[in-house]
Amino acid sequence: MQNTQKQTIGYLPDETPSAGKLILFAFQQILIMFPATVTVALLTGFHVSATIFASGLATLVFLLITKRKIPLYYGSSFSYIAAIIGMTGASYGELAPDSLISQAQFGIICSGLVSVIAGLVIKRFGMDSIEKVLPPTVTGSIAAVIGISLAGVAITGAAGYDASAGTASNNDWIAAIVTLTATVLFSVYMKGLLGQFSILFGIIVGYIVSVPLGLIDFASIWTGNVFALPHFTLPVPNWQGVIAIMPIAIATIPESTAHLFQLDIYVNDLAKKKNKDEYKISDKLGLNLIGDGIGDMVSASIGGPAGTNYGENLSAMAITRNFSSNMLVTSAILAMVLSFIEPVSNAIRSVPSAVVNGACVFLFGAIGAQGIAIMIEKKVDLFNVKNLAVIAVILVVGLGGQYGFPDGNIPIFGVSLPAIATSAIVGIVMNLLLSIEKKTQGTS
Repeated sequence: MQNTQKQTIGYLPDETPSAGKLILFAFQQILIMFPATVTVALLTGFHVSATIFASGLATLVFLLITKRKIPLYYGSSFSYIAAIIGMTGASYGELAPDSLISQAQFGIICSGLVSVIAGLVIKRFGMDSIEKVLPPTVTGSIAAVIGISLAGVAITGAAGYDASAGTASNNDWIAAIVTLTATVLFSVYMKGLLGQFSILFGIIVGYIVSVPLGLIDFASIWTGNVFALPHFTLPVPNWQGVIAIMPIAIATIPESTAHLFQLDIYVNDLAKKKNKDEYKISDKLGLNLIGDGIGDMVSASIGGPAGTNYGENLSAMAITRNFSSNMLVTSAILAMVLSFIEPVSNAIRSVPSAVVNGACVFLFGAIGAQGIAIMIEKKVDLFNVKNLAVIAVILVVGLGGQYGFPDGNIPIFGVSLPAIATSAIVGIVMNLLLSIEKKTQGTS
């Protein structure tokens, strides 16, 4: 009897923990979300306070749209970093001008529209219709390009590299190497719930090491103010943002899809143990993408980066067996409240560039590896000439354009095209054209 009781401990999406547990579980979700979400803001020049608030607000909207049937937390996506930096020109920890943030916001809103359209198509015609346009050869290659294109940002930031002088900082290297080593070791060897905090713990170790190295300005943390309104900005319509950022949305669709299917497995395993009816979460893929897209629109409308549902938060829910939608609602509200506390934002901004980029060496590489994993999981035939052609062109256009030309923009026929977005569009068009040829041959 006791064993059965232990097996059934947990909370399904429509269940709610007691008040005390609810707050503790909610804070845990916030702590897990914080490192990655705030890192995106620091790297892209967005305001930390607005980013935290937008994360909470977008999560609330997502849960509202999905009628609290898909318990997932929305946070800033690393996939958009290179495209946004290309627009804002931001250096780590330095705020970009509001005018440039506003232009990027418009591109993010348009990228949200891509997810919404994909969701509507899936709801109407099924998943096969999307996979014809976005097969794993395209989405996997684009994810790889996004991750590897960020390699330069991570390694130069870790080195404290001064491009004008051509020099690196030994102290920055020390902090970055310690952070990277700690993050990797925590990720590999730290198990259970603590393992979900590996990035945070790695950054904390790097922060501690940075103190004697003189890399932290403690005076900037306490300015005398406790509460301050988050710095919100409004989007400004522009074609640059649309071209540079909008196509990146296609790389986040497989990621969001994978998280939904994982959630379905976890929730229904718990439901079975509790003798409850099946929760048909996997059937809600279209609704999930619509919620993601509207989350992007909501976040960008007030000055937050593009985002997606977070795998690290999902993993924490799986470990603790707490899938309560009301718990995520509480997390979102608490995140919004924290965004008004100025010392919190200032303390986060005081984390040295070398520390964050030391962790990003691992994180950005993982994004590139995820692209390869998508193709492996979907059993892409790399000996197929059509597949090889699509993958090859996406990789060379994306990475060659990113590193071969200033600011990652490809000059062609009198215009300047963002490399990553161009590789995505070229890959999609090329795949569609080659697929038409294949169908023609098959019917002749």
